[in-house]
Amino acid sequence: QLQASGGGLLQAGGSLRLTCEIPRIIFSTFSGSNIGWYRQAPGNQREPVAVSFRNRTTNYADSVKGRFTISRDNARKRVYLQMNSLKPEDTAVYFCNVQTINRDLWGQGTQVTVSS
Repeated sequence: QLQASGGGLLQAGGSLRLTCEIPRIIFSTFSGSNIGWYRQAPGNQREPVAVSFRNRTTNYADSVKGRFTISRDNARKRVYLQMNSLKPEDTAVYFCNVQTINRDLWGQGTQVTVSS
């Protein structure tokens, strides 16, 4: 189970950094894993926000390009999502995901609420 944190309530235009703690069970394979952040707004399906592949290519949803940045810290075993210029439509529960060769792990989600 991944531990996501850093969500909160803030006004439009603000910034947040979400953090995902990696469990010890995948420490040895983390550096070669795919990592991602997804979000789910009320009444909507979960959608990808940012995904960084093991070859270090990265994909972003069109709605967050230029505002969000996904990164990993292999030494600290963490995944981050830096979110800038937040908009009310970014309001959702954000989930982190790590895919290793033989595991597909999800976090419990952290709520981000952006007011106008």
